[in-house]
Amino acid sequence: MAEASLAGHLGAHEHETTTGLNHRKVLMWIFLGSECLFFGSLISTYLVYRDRSLVGPFPSDTFDIPYTSVSSFVLLMSSLTMVLALAAGQRRNSGQMRLWLTTTALLGTVFLGGQVYEFTSFVNHGLSLSKNLFGTTFFVLTGFHGAHVTVGVIILLSLVLNSLRGGIKEGETLGIEIAGLYWHFVDVVWIVIFTVVYLLPY
Repeated sequence: MAEASLAGHLGAHEHETTTGLNHRKVLMWIFLGSECLFFGSLISTYLVYRDRSLVGPFPSDTFDIPYTSVSSFVLLMSSLTMVLALAAGQRRNSGQMRLWLTTTALLGTVFLGGQVYEFTSFVNHGLSLSKNLFGTTFFVLTGFHGAHVTVGVIILLSLVLNSLRGGIKEGETLGIEIAGLYWHFVDVVWIVIFTVVYLLPY
């Protein structure tokens, strides 16, 4: 009996680090730390060159703040649905978990659709990646963020599909927690980008 108890205890902690956290969660935190440096460098580059374009279009000629604000609100609301998905998983309610994960993915997709529309309108106004310094730094920064949102949507839909196939047992929420960490990071980064790029006066 003692041996069985010891084996169960060791099995419960075989994937934990010396910090007591699961190694997959620690790896995600390390990855997000590197992503902070990555986006920090992109945002810093944008700030350095934000007023140095010699030719237009300039931000004041292209930005539609109300439209982007609505799009940003949609993305931020997806953080709430992500929390609801995790809570449903912890309650062992797989149906609601899949519903909220799907809703989160849909909100992320709506944000991406808004970004594509915005990029298209900017191009129609003459702004491109090679037009001026503003265009280069803007499209690189927001484009990379959009790529991260796309990866997040794929992860969320993969979790839904895996759950439907029985790959996620009731009560197993580690995968959802890790996906949630990534998704919340993407949302926080967008808050910074939206503030720096769209709201700071020129």
